[in-house]
Amino acid sequence: MTVRPATLNDIPALLHLVRRVVPLMQATGNFQWDDQYPNAAVFEKDIALNQLWVAELDGKPVGVAAITTDQEPEYAKVGWDLSETAIVVHRLAVDPDVRGRGIAALLLAQADEVARQRGIDILRIDTNTQNEATQRLFPKVGYQFAGEIGLGFRPGLRFYCYEKRLNLS
Repeated sequence: MTVRPATLNDIPALLHLVRRVVPLMQATGNFQWDDQYPNAAVFEKDIALNQLWVAELDGKPVGVAAITTDQEPEYAKVGWDLSETAIVVHRLAVDPDVRGRGIAALLLAQADEVARQRGIDILRIDTNTQNEATQRLFPKVGYQFAGEIGLGFRPGLRFYCYEKRLNLS
């Protein structure tokens, strides 16, 4: 398995992956994503900004993550200082056929590597309160629970925030 920067050629496979993931998310009460988000335009923008990563297994994209510095203003509600530059993981998804193989952890490890390369020691991530899989995963890979927020662009939903600090000194 490898992790590499995504290309525009990956978008059809990533949209297929999302179409497979969304019904499973919604079946557990997690309405963070739907048939409108994430979409091709979102992935195209991530690729243009060199912030979209793909996990590949046997030459096929099986996971995706946007590794950004984009912090939601609501993050301040858990006490985070938004003036601190942080690596923030968004749009993390794994193909349902290969769950449980460490693909999400591998993508989060890529976020750690991006942070180290850029000299950034803070990583942040949020997840829908209904996403039990990520709530188990994040602490296993070093993230600490920071609190719960709402996000203005996803009214009615609640999100848990997690933070990880790297020791770069």
